[in-house]
Amino acid sequence: MGSGCWLVALPAIDGRQYVYRVHAPEDALPADLFWDAWHCHDEGPFPRACDLFDVAVIRRVG
Repeated sequence: MGSGCWLVALPAIDGRQYVYRVHAPEDALPADLFWDAWHCHDEGPFPRACDLFDVAVIRRVG
């Protein structure tokens, strides 16, 4: 399978939604995509994101 691009939206405690682009195979597991985005957010300067998988929005693009 080829590589794909995914958008993962994470809600944060400031009421905003932060969206991350994750490059991963087309058959990537949603949980892996979620954790990639969450760890990226957690290492950044933004307010804490919710770490609940069920509230993330994951979409494949391109």
